[in-house]
Amino acid sequence: MQKKVEFIAKNLEEAQVIAVEKLHISSDKIFVNVLGETPDGNVNCEAIVDINLTLEGKKFLENLLKSLNIVYQIEARGINNETELHYLIDSYENSLLIGVKGKTLEAIQALLRAFISSYTKDHIVVTLDIGGYRANRAHQLEILATKKAVQVARSGKAEKLPHMNSFERRVIHEKLSDWKDVYTESEGEGEERAIVIKPRNKDNQE
Repeated sequence: MQKKVEFIAKNLEEAQVIAVEKLHISSDKIFVNVLGETPDGNVNCEAIVDINLTLEGKKFLENLLKSLNIVYQIEARGINNETELHYLIDSYENSLLIGVKGKTLEAIQALLRAFISSYTKDHIVVTLDIGGYRANRAHQLEILATKKAVQVARSGKAEKLPHMNSFERRVIHEKLSDWKDVYTESEGEGEERAIVIKPRNKDNQE
């Protein structure tokens, strides 16, 4: 649900001003609905953020890339009533936008998520890929997860993987979520957080 507020104003013109102040969004992105009049002649209003989240996210990325003088192409998809937003950037500067170990990509995605959250109270899944980096990385991680899981299942000894970001850890967790012989746990904090693949025994089987 996109953000909305209710308030009382003297007239519709004042309501527009109050709506901007309360929602911290430009008036062209707000719809003000008059719910009725108060006994003293004022109006009871409801102001609702009136935008297409998918499109606004795309505009945000476009403005960012234009400020960096980067020629780009962007694909944007909103699914499940815009509870999931997916963006793909492709440009001649993909390596710059991805950064070392994907850290710049992660930073851009964090900015995009913060921007989207300013328009809605709901939890929105926002993912960003650049030049297919995440898709390729996910494939590599799935191969790694399978290889390590087989080793753990055969040896009966836990295996700790290298430190990974939240996206990478999620790929590993999801890949091994249905395995009967092993299970995964995240250990550590911050940049030191890593996944440990552990053998499943009778004590931790469901």
